Amino acid sequence: MSETYELIISDIALSPDAGDSAAVAEAKKRISRYVPRAKLLSAHIYRCSVDARRKNNVRLVYSVSCTLEGARPDKDALSALHGAFPAAPFLSSSLPDPKRPALPPLVVGTGPAGLFAALLLAEKGMEPIVIERGGCMSERIACRDDFYRTKILDPDCNIQFGAGGAGTFSDGKLVTRVNDPRCAAVLKMLSELGAPEDILRRARPHVGTDLLPGIIENAARRIEELGGRIMYRTKLTGFEAANGIITEARTDKGNIPCSCCVLATGHSARDIYAMLPLYDIQREAKPFSVGVRVEHLTEDIDRAMYGALAGHPALGHAEYSLSYRVNGRGVYTFCMCPGGEVVCGSTEDGGVVTNGMSTYARDGRNSNAAVAVSVNPADVGGRPEDAVEFQRMLEMRAHTLGGGGFAAPMCTVSDLMAGTRGTRPRRVLPTYMDGNCTLADMSELFPKFITDSLRGGLRAFGGILNGFDTGDAVLTGAETRTSAPMRILRSAETLTAPGIANLYPCGEGAGYAGGITSAAADGLKVAEMIILSAAKNA
Repeated sequence: MSETYELIISDIALSPDAGDSAAVAEAKKRISRYVPRAKLLSAHIYRCSVDARRKNNVRLVYSVSCTLEGARPDKDALSALHGAFPAAPFLSSSLPDPKRPALPPLVVGTGPAGLFAALLLAEKGMEPIVIERGGCMSERIACRDDFYRTKILDPDCNIQFGAGGAGTFSDGKLVTRVNDPRCAAVLKMLSELGAPEDILRRARPHVGTDLLPGIIENAARRIEELGGRIMYRTKLTGFEAANGIITEARTDKGNIPCSCCVLATGHSARDIYAMLPLYDIQREAKPFSVGVRVEHLTEDIDRAMYGALAGHPALGHAEYSLSYRVNGRGVYTFCMCPGGEVVCGSTEDGGVVTNGMSTYARDGRNSNAAVAVSVNPADVGGRPEDAVEFQRMLEMRAHTLGGGGFAAPMCTVSDLMAGTRGTRPRRVLPTYMDGNCTLADMSELFPKFITDSLRGGLRAFGGILNGFDTGDAVLTGAETRTSAPMRILRSAETLTAPGIANLYPCGEGAGYAGGITSAAADGLKVAEMIILSAAKNA
C-alpha cells in the first residue's frame, strides 16, 4: 500500500568543505540503493553536528529528512540506511479547547518555563496573568548597564531577574538531553518568535545574548495580543488558600485572584524558597554544583579541537563538554560560551556570582565555561535551606576576596594547581565586568573538597583537550547558580504540589529542568495539564 512518510537518514559524515548539497545527495543515493521503489518527494537538512574526536579528520555529521511515497522500508533496510522515523510532533492544536475559567491562571516568572506556559495558555484562550519581579526588557538592559557602571545592584532586576529570566543574559544555548517532543516544539516556537532558523537544524543550537531580548519581547507581545497580561515589577509575597486551593496570590502590588498558579520563579529566587514552608509546600534537597569560570583564548580552543581546520567557516568556534570523577565526585564543564565573556550574576549585596554569555556571532577574544564540582546534600547539612546557605556563604567569601564593588576573585590555573597566588594574567585577560577582578587564592574561597576536585578535574581535562590546563588560563569565582539546590515536590500524575490542588511547581527553579529548552518544555507540559483540567471540568 502506497503512503507518504518522513524518514530521517543519519550518520552522513562529510568534510567541512563538502556542503549541505553533498549530504542531501548522499541521502538520495542511500534511498535509491536500499528503498529503490520509493519515490523521493523532497529532502532537506534535518540536523548537523561537528565530530572533532580526531582533530586531523574533523567531520560534519548530517541527518537528512526525506519525504517519500511508497511502502515503508523494512527493519533491514532501515538499518542499512541509518534511518529512523521521526517521533510524533508535539502539537498544541491537538489539545481540547477549554472553557475560559472565571478567574485567570496566574504564572509567576517570565523565564523560559513561565513564558512558554503563558504562551500556550494564551493560545488556548485562557488569558493568563503573568507576574515578574524584575523589569521589562528595556528596563532590564538599563539596570544591567547601570550596575556595571555604578556597581550598585538592583536586587530585583539584574542578570538573573527580569523579562526572560536568567537565560536572557547567557549564550542562549538550546542544547538539552531531555528526550521530549516538546523540545522540538520549543525550537519551532522560538524560530517563529524571531530566533535564527538554524536552531532547527544545529545539533548544538544557540541564539545569543544579543538576539534573545527581541525574541522575549515578541513572546510577551504575543501573550498580550491573545488577551494575557504581564505585570512587571510585581513580586510574589504569599498566598491566600482555602481547603487545599489557592484562591489569591499576594504580591507587593496587591492580591491577584486566580484559578491556579504556575510557580516558575527560577533557581535564584531564594525568597520564594524561604516562603514555601509557611504554606506547607514540600521541598527536598537535591545535588547541585559549584565552581569557577575558566577562560582560554578562543583561538586556542579552536586549534585544540579542530587542528588545522580551526577557523573554517563551516565549523564556527569550538565547543567542548568535559566530565571526570575525582575521588568519586563529579567534575564537569557547564554552560560553555565560545567567544564569550564572564558576567556578574549577583542578586544580593555582599555576594559575587559568576556566569557566562556570548552573542550569536560568538566573536569574542576568550571562550569560557563553568568548571563545576558536584555537591551532595550530605556535604552541606542535608536540608534544602542548608544548600542555599552554602551557596550564599561562597558568594559572600567571593565578595570579600574580591575586595568589594562586586569585583571577583581571580587566579591563573598555574596558581590554583600550585597553591600559590599573585601571578598576573598576561596572555588570557579576564573579561568579568571589564576586568573588575582581584588576584586571590581560590583555596580561601572553597572548602578543601571543592578545591581538590577542581585541581583533579582541570588536570584530567588537560589530558582530554590539549592545553585546557595551561597555566595562563584564568579562573574567576564563585560559580554557584548552575542549578536549583532543591526540588519543590509535585505529583507525577497531576503536576501539582502535594496538598495544593492548583499549584504547579515548574521549570528549573522547581528542580524539573536544566537549561532554556528543558525549562520551556516543562512550561508547556504544565500548561497542557492546566488546559486538560479546565476542559475536563467545563
